Amino acid sequence: MSITVVILQPGYIPWLGFFDQMYKSDTFVILDDVQYDKHGWRNRNRIKTAQGIQWMTVPVLTSGKNNLIIKDVLIDNRTGWQKKHLKSIEQNYKKSQFFKEYFYIFEEILSKEWKYLIDLDMEFIYRLNAILGLNRKIIFASALNIKTDKTERLINICQILNADSYLTGDAAKDYIEKDKFDNNNIRLEFHNYSHPTYKQLYGKFMPFLSIVDLLFNNGGESLEILTGKKLAIMKT
Repeated sequence: MSITVVILQPGYIPWLGFFDQMYKSDTFVILDDVQYDKHGWRNRNRIKTAQGIQWMTVPVLTSGKNNLIIKDVLIDNRTGWQKKHLKSIEQNYKKSQFFKEYFYIFEEILSKEWKYLIDLDMEFIYRLNAILGLNRKIIFASALNIKTDKTERLINICQILNADSYLTGDAAKDYIEKDKFDNNNIRLEFHNYSHPTYKQLYGKFMPFLSIVDLLFNNGGESLEILTGKKLAIMKT
């Protein structure tokens, strides 16, 4: 039986492609023990408003801290960011068809005070994994205690998990060493995600948003839409 592994860094209420990769995996690995990228998606994402795109960013404590590992990043809770994010979601999605069905999840999670960014990110990922009906096995790279780096690290993770296929994002084409996967009998596949269009509020369709946009507008059909199994009917 073929086993496909996906290895991704965590994100804050991630976009559709994150969950499509999860859908295509047998085992989903959270890469939590690599360096934190200050301008990445670990602590932020985008929603759609009547005025266009709005960023939601979780403030973190990085000043004076070099070579921070993702799992060690602390949230800066001095700003009341949870209330701001919750208010933004409510104001911009309260008119969506499935708002009442899912808003409680965001209320529950954002009513808590989180110490570590990884714990906040993972709470959303776990809940969305279940809500979407994915129910994929999720493990942390840090639990595997691997000492190698870069391509060798990815190969070692696949080997530990008995995977014969590794699915990665398209950006990896610029740096990943395919020959090393070939030499270890691991099939390297690129995601090549085709972003779907779907029912949205506020006019012209905008892609590459947090999955909250899809979920509030399309409810139980969200998984079929994001995986390309169902074509959504657009309304303008």
